[in-house]
Amino acid sequence: MSDHKHKGPGPEPVSPEEVSAQERAAEHDPISAPDDLAKLLAERQELMNTLVRRQADFENYRKRVEKERQQDRHRGVESLVEHILPVLDAFDRALSGSADPAYLDYRKGFELIRRQLWEALAKQGLVRIDALGQEFNPHFHHAIERVETTEHADGIVIGEMQPGYLFHERVLRPAMVRVASAPESKSTHVSKHEH
Repeated sequence: MSDHKHKGPGPEPVSPEEVSAQERAAEHDPISAPDDLAKLLAERQELMNTLVRRQADFENYRKRVEKERQQDRHRGVESLVEHILPVLDAFDRALSGSADPAYLDYRKGFELIRRQLWEALAKQGLVRIDALGQEFNPHFHHAIERVETTEHADGIVIGEMQPGYLFHERVLRPAMVRVASAPESKSTHVSKHEH
């Protein structure tokens, strides 16, 4: 039809194609795009930080639950081992008994059973406390008797009446021991009675 040219002071009419182009340009306004990008990057970083914290929390939770499970298992086995220790003691007493030749065949059987029992307990974490010749330690030893002697240094374990045991590095039963004591000198003894 006719070419219409705008003549006058008012705004120039805009075609629909031009309106659409202007809207697209406004959506991708170079002034607002960096602000939006910065916000998106900040949100992304915040979400990543939250994810990392959640993963760390979950890993800590998993480790704590596993440790508690292991401790519960140890407590159950520890209780069983405590009940079996008297049986182990009885085997030790039986094996330290008679030297009668007729007893030798039985002794071999007892030794085998005792060794099997000990191996089963050791696999669970039982360790015998080494007491003889060691310095007395109240955490591992229970002193039943102090023996005056000059043959051993003061405070050294010279006899074991009952063995002690550790279970996973924790004292299950202290060793009952005799401990060497330096003899009191006569001058110290006299001075004590004078006062």
